[in-house]
Amino acid sequence: MRVHIDAALGEAATALAQLRTNEAALSAIGTAAEILISAFDAENKVYSCGNGGSLCDAMHFAEELSGRWRKNRRALGAVSMSDPSHMSCVANDFGYDEVFARYVEAMGRSGDVLVAISTSGTSRNVLRACDAARARGMRIIALTGRPASAVGARADVDICTPVGEYADRVQELHIKTIHILIELVERGLFPELYP
Repeated sequence: MRVHIDAALGEAATALAQLRTNEAALSAIGTAAEILISAFDAENKVYSCGNGGSLCDAMHFAEELSGRWRKNRRALGAVSMSDPSHMSCVANDFGYDEVFARYVEAMGRSGDVLVAISTSGTSRNVLRACDAARARGMRIIALTGRPASAVGARADVDICTPVGEYADRVQELHIKTIHILIELVERGLFPELYP
């Protein structure tokens, strides 16, 4: 049992070390933070979406911004597209590929931001959300795990964390990236929290 635990932690440590030296990803994180800060500063909304574990990451991202991260500050307008009644209604009436696009069509406005999370970078419903966001004049931040993916190509900035054979390692780097983005947003909007 211990050998498998050590191997899993070793793989995770290697993945994080690779991210720390991935200049393209680090630069993209900084650019994404600037986009988020600008949107929140202008009282725009940030919407996030993904499938499976990526939807959980989208929810975590939104709740830390609209709720609380490390210290108290005003709530920020971040929403994950995770309402089960909306998703089941749209999936039933239009197909699962449209669940996020319909949400963006209903709620998104010019100046808002879409955070599109897809480890493969090929999720059709995330791609459709990107198309809907672009049509609404929204900025798009992608979190992906494969270089030159379709989701990444639709984004203003693609934070690509390519590592490992399986999606779980990519997701581990996505949650680390999400935490960094939240901290950068707070540092930009609430510098008094970080003396």
